[in-house]
Amino acid sequence: HLARHKLPGARYFTQVFCDTCGSGLPRIDTERHIAVVPLGALDDDPGQKPGANIYTASGAGWYPVTGNLPNFEAGPE
Repeated sequence: HLARHKLPGARYFTQVFCDTCGSGLPRIDTERHIAVVPLGALDDDPGQKPGANIYTASGAGWYPVTGNLPNFEAGPE
């Protein structure tokens, strides 16, 4: 029941979801060598904490980036 949607023209935006219930599901991004796991797909605490704030150059003005994590204007390449 996996379905996939890639936004036309977007470099990386792809969603994988259940075509029955619509829940977001993990996917492998082979181009960037990463796994994308929607947090809503997890049953338990993954034990991983945030490592950085990314895309801060295009962040919402009403949501300030705070804390001690490194900030990057763009995402990993």
